[in-house]
Formats: sequence, structure tokens, C-alpha cells
Amino acid sequence: MQVRLLGTGTSQGIPIIGCHCPVCSSTDMRDQRLRTSALVEVDGVNILIDAGPDLRQQMLRCGVTRLDGLLLTHEHKDHTGGIDDVRPINFLMKETLNIYGQPRVMKAVETDYSYAFAENKYPGVPTLVLNPILPDPFQIKGIEVIPIKVRHMTLPIFGYRIRNFAYITDASFISETEKRKLHGLKVLVINALRIEEHYSHFNLAQALAIIQELKPERAFITHIGHDMGKYEDVAPTLPENVWLGIDNQVIEVE
Repeated sequence: MQVRLLGTGTSQGIPIIGCHCPVCSSTDMRDQRLRTSALVEVDGVNILIDAGPDLRQQMLRCGVTRLDGLLLTHEHKDHTGGIDDVRPINFLMKETLNIYGQPRVMKAVETDYSYAFAENKYPGVPTLVLNPILPDPFQIKGIEVIPIKVRHMTLPIFGYRIRNFAYITDASFISETEKRKLHGLKVLVINALRIEEHYSHFNLAQALAIIQELKPERAFITHIGHDMGKYEDVAPTLPENVWLGIDNQVIEVE
């Protein structure tokens, strides 16, 4: 299995126009972050997790020509604003794209992209199929996906586990029941917005506490805001099996 971190930033993060903080003005490519998204390739099946406004740039950068499914964590625009940009993938595959998420999230996509679901579609719109899911395991082309229920402040959202890999973003709480679904991981990707506490996202200390509790072999931080600080300053402070995620980073998962 291979995981590519398409983006590791956030709309509350990097870069901010007119901001001259050390991160936003950094020339270190490790500090240049697009909105959070990931691509999972397992047994020839490509599964995209979230499709933010930077999706087109992310797809071009890594040369993706096929998507077999799109998992949405939640309906906020920094995670769904690029869905229209899957249309070139539709054209290349000559197939529809199946999207998976909570019923509430599927309704939001249907509303936001109503032209893609109209009875008489305008030529060239993306061809999408909405698949409402519950917290039960399901399959995408034979690959099992396990939803993980987490909270984004008070909003119930999903993370996802695929084999020995799990992806959690925008979370501020994970119940003990859901943590049990995250035992035995080779790789965990989890959000940490900044050093200071935040009302709707884990900060770095909270994310590290969860990593220490779950004990994955390796962990990568995503959804990083510019308040986290520069990569070169933060990375040396992390445990030896934890890294700040880098855009377009490829992670091999056994």
C-alpha cells in the first residue's frame, strides 16, 4: 500500500496573503502547504480522501489519471471545494466517480454541485454517484474501508482505516470505542493545527498524546496551520516515530 499526502495544510494556515510571519514567508518547500487531502493506492485501487479547493493542482503535481473512490471526512469547503475538478478523471476513465460519506455530507455535495445531479445535465459536468455510508465497514472494489467516528468540535465527522493505515483530520475528540478501531496500525495520519490549544482541532500536544496511546509504528501530522511554526524548528521536537507531513510525500505502508 502507498499513501501520498497530497496536501497537509489548512485554510487557517499556509500561505496567507499579506502575512509576513516566518512560515508564510519561508522558502523551505516543507513549509509550503496546500489544503489537506490524501491518495491511497492499494492493490491497484486508487482511493482519494477529501477533495479541497487545491485538488486540481494536487492531481497535476502527482500525475493521477484514475480514481476508484472518493472518501469525504465532512462537508466543509476546504475538504469538498475541489470536487468539480474530478471531471478530467471522469473523461480519462470514461467512468463515474463514487463518493462516500455520511448522509448529511452527501446531501451537502448534492446541493453544492446540483448541476452534476440534474435530470437534464449540461454537457461536460462531472459524473458522480453519491453513496451514503454508516459507521460500518464497506468496500471499494474489494478494498475494505472502516469509518472512524470522531468529532470536529460538535460536528460528527469520519476518519478512515484501510488495512494498517488510518487517516484522521479536523478532529478534536475520539471516543474510547473508536480508538479501539485504531489499534495495530503501521501508519497513522492525524491532524494537529498548532502548538496552542484550539476549540475545534487537536493541537500538537493532543495529537502526540493520541499517538502515544495508540502506538502506531509511524505517525504523520496533517492539517497544519502556520501557527505551528517552521518545519525545521518543530520537527526536531517530535518523537522519533512522528513527523510533520510534507505535501506530496509518499509513505509506504506494509
